[in-house]
Amino acid sequence: MIPCQRLLFAAISLIACCGVLRGQIATSEPGLAVSPIIGVVDQTPAEFLDVLGKAAKARWRLLFRPPPPTPSTDRSRSALVLGSLIAESYLIWQAGDSQQYRNTNQEMVNYCRTLGLGEKIMPRLMAQGKMAEMEQWKELQLEITEGHQELQRLLREMQDEDLALLIDTGLWLRLLEVSSTLIADLPGSESRHLCIGSTTTLQLMRDRFDRISEKKRRTPLLQLVQGALFETQTLWLTKPEELPSAEAVLKTRQRMGDLMQVMWEKGK
Repeated sequence: MIPCQRLLFAAISLIACCGVLRGQIATSEPGLAVSPIIGVVDQTPAEFLDVLGKAAKARWRLLFRPPPPTPSTDRSRSALVLGSLIAESYLIWQAGDSQQYRNTNQEMVNYCRTLGLGEKIMPRLMAQGKMAEMEQWKELQLEITEGHQELQRLLREMQDEDLALLIDTGLWLRLLEVSSTLIADLPGSESRHLCIGSTTTLQLMRDRFDRISEKKRRTPLLQLVQGALFETQTLWLTKPEELPSAEAVLKTRQRMGDLMQVMWEKGK
């Protein structure tokens, strides 16, 4: 082997070893292990949808959800739905649909008011609606992210960490519903790992949910969310040596779809 070939082989071996080490991340549940087959890099919502769109050649408009119900007096439910509407805004941004964006933007205004954030966040949401109307898509993507961050900051200033965590939970539940729907319709196994984006995504969702106060986590709706998160994580991480199965994708789609439907129902 000539010197340059030895150097190339050594570099490839080092990269391979690093990849295996990155895959060996412990989880909080016994019997679960992160698969080296599935990527472990955390993604932003925009990055998550970008990768999905390229792999599935997504027709985003077919994935839009109908308008949510009138905001519930159950603040936990309203926070989950608001998070899912933020995810919806990323989805609509991908589609470049200005009218649908403005419709969803108005729903977000209603839910922010219910959570006591209307006056503080209203100028930002109105600006987002105007950007969509003017089709300023590049600027709007950054604005969606910064608006989400501002919501989190405002809730924490109000000492309502639980609602901030629930908004993030609702956002990623909706993104998993979108991803599993897209990937379930693709032939072959090459793109199945994209259903969850990365194993880190699932672990962060579990960690985030576990930080919600125990009292709130005992409510019926959040018990359903907790069950869905645990079942999905177990489904994807119990057989780390195997490629993701079609069954895992279909079960994820069913679980996320059922949960989103419950969240979307008018609360009592």
